[in-house]
Amino acid sequence: MRSKQSFSGLQWLSAFLLLAAIILLALQLVKYSRLRASFPQGMSIAGVPVSGLDRQQAAQRILEAYNVPVELHYGENVIQMNPAIIGFELDLESMLAAADLERTRQSFWLGFWDYLWGRSIEPINIPLRSSYSESRLRSYLQNEITTRYDKPPTPASPIVGTVNFQPGTLGTSLDIDQSIIPIENALHSINHRIVNLSLKRTLPPRPSFQNLEILLKQTIEISGFDGTLGLYLLDLQTAQEIHFGLNSGVEISVNPDIAFTTASIIKIPIVVSTFKRLDEEPDTETANLIEKMIIESGNEAADWLMERVIDPSRAPLLVTEDMRALGLESTFLAGHFYQGAPLLAVVKTPANQRTDINTSPDLYNQTTPSDMGMLLEDIYQCAQTGGGTLTAVFPGQINQTECQIIISYLSRNKIGNLIEAGVPETTQIAHKHGWVSNNGIINLIGDAAIVYTPGGNYIFVIFLHHPVQLLWDPSAKLIVDLSRAIYNFYNLPTQ
Repeated sequence: MRSKQSFSGLQWLSAFLLLAAIILLALQLVKYSRLRASFPQGMSIAGVPVSGLDRQQAAQRILEAYNVPVELHYGENVIQMNPAIIGFELDLESMLAAADLERTRQSFWLGFWDYLWGRSIEPINIPLRSSYSESRLRSYLQNEITTRYDKPPTPASPIVGTVNFQPGTLGTSLDIDQSIIPIENALHSINHRIVNLSLKRTLPPRPSFQNLEILLKQTIEISGFDGTLGLYLLDLQTAQEIHFGLNSGVEISVNPDIAFTTASIIKIPIVVSTFKRLDEEPDTETANLIEKMIIESGNEAADWLMERVIDPSRAPLLVTEDMRALGLESTFLAGHFYQGAPLLAVVKTPANQRTDINTSPDLYNQTTPSDMGMLLEDIYQCAQTGGGTLTAVFPGQINQTECQIIISYLSRNKIGNLIEAGVPETTQIAHKHGWVSNNGIINLIGDAAIVYTPGGNYIFVIFLHHPVQLLWDPSAKLIVDLSRAIYNFYNLPTQ
């Protein structure tokens, strides 16, 4: 009897436990069914966690994450860019469909079994699927960013009252091409939506040649020079010119140019005519004469050189003919240098036939700033390339090596004053200077140079004349200041 009662108790206990297990299993089944209806633990779509969310909730969360503005940094400026402006769109349906496929990929009962045993599920990420318009992005950057935040560079400017320049400022511009990919990456990220835009630094442009001309004229005005001045400047990179004349501070025409006594600067035409007639490098005696003529400015050496190489009696006229052949109509030599040398010809030129200006040019030798500048340009081009007017007019008679030798001689003419004193000591200057004095009174000073600088090469020719007297110190200082202003223009200070 006891045995039956005991057996009945075990049955009831077993039945109770079985019922409890069935109830627990049913509860877990209901819970799993609800979980399976939403996205599983560890799932993310486009990097956005969607565990436990249904389709609508997941879609809302993804939209919220990717509709956050992209923060663009242009230097210290911050711009909030709405993704919709550039046509950014999420392919939600495609991503949600892929997530649903992953959610239901495992069979219900196998998934339920793993759920019961608490087995972890490997995280699943559905890749971002989106699109945007690159053309609209470029348009936005161009129209909204560059027009508002780009800063153009400013050129260096003259410091008032000096021949120095104030440094220009760098410009800043958006590098659109280099900024596209970082912005694209930010659009595709939920955590890194700040972009430092790629910027380009733009070097300041050189001031205009017109500004340089204004500076030169202001420098002359400040000096108080009241004689006649002729100035010619040629940029050997761009062929731009500055050419003007002043008389008592008033600008005068330079068409035709102003005639000046050439003085020792006429030795540049002489050396050109000499090399035209040499069939080989000069012998020792000829080289010594050239050196004394150019470097020591010896007049006797010039006469001996002309008689020895060009012609015993007509050399000055042949030099003049050579200049005419080169198109230099107002440059001539009409006699030798020695005292009492006869005037071989009375030469009329476009420059010395002017009636509105008279610098009392010497009947024996004359030139103009532009003539001498063009001759130096011919020598420079011949030395640099072997071409130009010299070799075209005198084919086979003068060559590149000879032009380089001419420049070498002119570069050894060291005086430590005039154009040379306006540039750094290490600057190469191929030049010839000269002045005219009567009874110790100077009436004319001139200098003609090819100047080689890091910022560009140029030709600078300057003549000063005064009918009464040129005081050396203020006149030389004016030429030094003009030379320094030009050098500073080509070699601007940096910040």
